[in-house]
Amino acid sequence: MPGPAPSKVFVITGPSGVGKGSLISLLRHRIPELEISTSATTRSPRPGEQEGVDYHFLEKQAFLDRVDAGDFLEHAAYSGNHYGTLRSEVDRRTGAGSPVVLEIEVQGARQIAESMPEAVQIFIAPPALESLKERLEGRGTDSPEAIARRLEVAEGELAARNEFHHQVVNSELERALDELETIVRSKLSESGQ
Repeated sequence: MPGPAPSKVFVITGPSGVGKGSLISLLRHRIPELEISTSATTRSPRPGEQEGVDYHFLEKQAFLDRVDAGDFLEHAAYSGNHYGTLRSEVDRRTGAGSPVVLEIEVQGARQIAESMPEAVQIFIAPPALESLKERLEGRGTDSPEAIARRLEVAEGELAARNEFHHQVVNSELERALDELETIVRSKLSESGQ
């Protein structure tokens, strides 16, 4: 007797500040069986963020040691910090038959595309670079220098958007959420989830 159908892994990527986290949070209200893979990072927690919930916050050397040990499906340096997806996080959830969402930067999404070609890649784009700048400034979590660095990186990321299976422009949250939900539900129904 065959086991359960393989779980889907959804990679949601795009520039910092584009609204990936907001869209994923709302998507999970609509599709509650989706599980979030908690990423690891070397950056400091933002106000209200919790260890093991928002991120696994690691010291830089501990992170690099785990990279050397092969513990990450993907990892990247971004805006002076390291981020990564722990293989154990994804394996634990997919092994239990749950579909998993990875919220990762473009560099990491490219690595996942190579190591897990079956993963569904979704690129979230801003309607324009100027709207991304406004969102980053509105968050109030980054210095003007950090925002300038993030925007510089975002330009290169936006140029890569065609590398991904699906693109959703987040110009209006509800419409973008509807589009994202349609993609995810379609892929889940293909795999019998």
